[in-house]
Amino acid sequence: MSQKEFSIVDTTLREGEQFYKSNFSTLDKIEIARQLSDFGVEYIELTSPCASPKSKTDCETIARMGLNSKVLTHIRCTKEDAITAIETGVFGINFFFSLSILKDKTCFEKQISEILENILDVLWFTRKNAPEVEIRFSLEDIFRTPGDRLIKIYKAIGKSGWVDRLGISDTVGIALPSDVENLVGLLKSLYPKNIEFHGHNDTGCAVANSYAALKAGATHINTSILGIGERNGITSLAGFIARMYSLDIDLIKGKYNLKQFKQLHETIAKRIGIDIPLNHPIVGKAAFMHKAGVHTKSVILNPKSYEIINPSDFNELRSILIAHKLVGWNAVKERANKIGLAFEDDEIKKISLKIKQLSDGKNIELKKVDEILINAYRKE
Repeated sequence: MSQKEFSIVDTTLREGEQFYKSNFSTLDKIEIARQLSDFGVEYIELTSPCASPKSKTDCETIARMGLNSKVLTHIRCTKEDAITAIETGVFGINFFFSLSILKDKTCFEKQISEILENILDVLWFTRKNAPEVEIRFSLEDIFRTPGDRLIKIYKAIGKSGWVDRLGISDTVGIALPSDVENLVGLLKSLYPKNIEFHGHNDTGCAVANSYAALKAGATHINTSILGIGERNGITSLAGFIARMYSLDIDLIKGKYNLKQFKQLHETIAKRIGIDIPLNHPIVGKAAFMHKAGVHTKSVILNPKSYEIINPSDFNELRSILIAHKLVGWNAVKERANKIGLAFEDDEIKKISLKIKQLSDGKNIELKKVDEILINAYRKE
C-alpha cells in the first residue's frame, strides 16, 4: 500500500474521552461522530463498551447510525470484552495488550508463551463468533518492550490469519521518528499487510512519528481532534492533515471535506470547555496571521512565500497585522487601499513610521491605524 492510500482512525471518542476535561454526553458523541463522518475519516474508534453501561449503549447507538466512517471499539484482549463488543454491532474491534517490561514486573507473571496462547485463543474466539468483524491487535508501550517479545508475539499473530491488521502504540510518547520507522519496517517484514500506528505526544513528536510510520509502510494512523487524550494526548487530526496536505494537496482535498474542518474543531472545543490553542495547525487563531514587515510584503505579493497551506481550502482567513512596531509600509498601503484611501509611497512610509513610533512600547488597535490613515488623507 502506498502513502496515498492511508486511513485515519480517529479516536476522539475513545482516546479523547481520556482527556482530563472530557465528559461527552450521548448527544455529544452522536454529533461528533456525524461530523467526523462528514469530514471523511475512514474509521471512528469508540470507548470500550465494558467501561460503563452508558459506554455500551452509546457504542450500540453510534454503530447503528449508518455513518460513512467505519465504527470501531477498543477493548482488552479477553473473551468477556470480545463478547460485549460483538453485541454492540460495531464494524471492527481493536484489541490491546501490554507487554511493557516495566509493567511486566508488577502485572504479569506468566511466561511469554502462555500469554501468547491466551491472546491467540481470544482472537480465534472472536474470529469464529464474528467472522465479519474487522480485527486489529495492538501491543501497548511497544517502544519499551523487549524486541524478542515483540517479534514472537507479532509473528505468531500475523501467521494465524485471524487479524486484519496489527497495531503498534507509542503509549508514553518516548519514540523518535527513526525508532518508529525502524520498527514499522521490521513489522512489515513479519506481516506485510495492514499496520496501524498510535502515537502519544509527551515529547511533541506525535505528528512526526505518525508520518514516519506511514513512510515506513503503516496503513492506518490514529488521530484525535485537537490531539486530546491521556496527558498531552496523541497525534492531532489537524497536525496530521497539515503534514499530509503539505506533501500532496490534491490527495487531501480529494479524500476529506476540508471546508468542514473548523466546525469540527469548534464543536470539540465547546464540548470540553477549552479554547482552540492559538498555535494549533490550520484552525488556531494565529495559523494564518502575518506580522513582520518582510513577511507581510511577501505574502501580499505571493501568499505561498510564507504559507504552505491555503487558508481558503479550510474556510479560514489570512490576516495581515499592521497595528504594531514591526509593520512594513506595504502592509499599511494595502490597508489604506482596503478602506478606500490612496497615498503615494513616500507618504505611506511616513505614516508607517508614525505607527511604529506610536506602538513602540504599547499595544494599539487596528482602529487607531485607520484613524491615522484617515487623518493623513484629510490633510492632503
